[in-house]
Amino acid sequence: MNKRIAVIGSGALGGYVGGYLAHAGHDVTLVDFWPEHVETIRRKGLELDGLTPAEQFTVTRARTMHLTEMQQISRERPIDIAFVAVKSYDTEWATALVRPYLASDGYVVSLQNCLNEERIAGIVGWGKTVGMVASLISVDLHEPGRIRRTMPKGGEKHTVFRVGEVHGRITRRVEELRELVGIIDSARTTTNLWGERWSKLCQNGMSNGVSAATGLTGTDCHRNDAIRRFQIQLGGEAVRVGQALGYHIEKIGKMEPEQLARAAEADPGALAEIEAVLRPAAGASANPRADVQRPSMAQDIIKGRRTEIDFMNGYIAERGRFIGVAAPAHERLTELVLQVERGQRAPAPGLLGG
Repeated sequence: MNKRIAVIGSGALGGYVGGYLAHAGHDVTLVDFWPEHVETIRRKGLELDGLTPAEQFTVTRARTMHLTEMQQISRERPIDIAFVAVKSYDTEWATALVRPYLASDGYVVSLQNCLNEERIAGIVGWGKTVGMVASLISVDLHEPGRIRRTMPKGGEKHTVFRVGEVHGRITRRVEELRELVGIIDSARTTTNLWGERWSKLCQNGMSNGVSAATGLTGTDCHRNDAIRRFQIQLGGEAVRVGQALGYHIEKIGKMEPEQLARAAEADPGALAEIEAVLRPAAGASANPRADVQRPSMAQDIIKGRRTEIDFMNGYIAERGRFIGVAAPAHERLTELVLQVERGQRAPAPGLLGG
């Protein structure tokens, strides 16, 4: 595959994916707006870290660019695949930035947490928009030029990358894209991009904002009975909103969507089943990086950055109002995280009854 690849937003996930592809010999340009990060990669390479020795290496083959240097591409071969890996609130400008440099058959891939395909299509058109869900691939950019993965690879146990067209058909380009990211971790194509997207949104909606509001790791949230029940409420509401919107929601981690919704509605059997999935097992082997494993939104709070809460739980609540399905837990969490983000409250388990 002789494709020219650009990653717009080379932070945790974008840098991880782009770094792996460059290390495998692909033509990758990493574009970012944090000057120190770009300059560190230029001097020392991009250091990738994981839970096994095979995942620990330094990428020296990736070209890096500051945003202000993008104009250089006008004199070069155009971009075939552009991964947009910025926060959801930066989607439009990042897509507009790369649009003039796309090849005639080039396209933009949303490598993001939330449902941003419509925003991307508003800039480049639906024909140049491809979706990709990255599930259970916790990574963080903990220093300039250094990205670490804090969860094991999915492998046969869990498919990390799901690649799909917005119209649901399997095309040559999504097959090529699946093969490309399959270098990094397990990958498959999907005919149900929107259902996959909503499933990931349910999963993120149960964890990201909760960790941001409480200051706890994901595992510690699951250990806390009150917080875990609140997470189940979030998941159930998100499932019901997605069902009302007409999505065929895929399995949410190890949880069946209907069982999650029933658990949130106090069905005793469903609640027991979902609790058993979420509650950490006694004596289970600990992830050696559990103490640093926090969802992206919690990382944003720690670093004093704007969160994606309006595009995650806020979006679920808004879609619920649109379709006539109440999502009060999402409304509450959105407001709490915004208060924490603004410095009006400090993160604490007590904000969610923990």
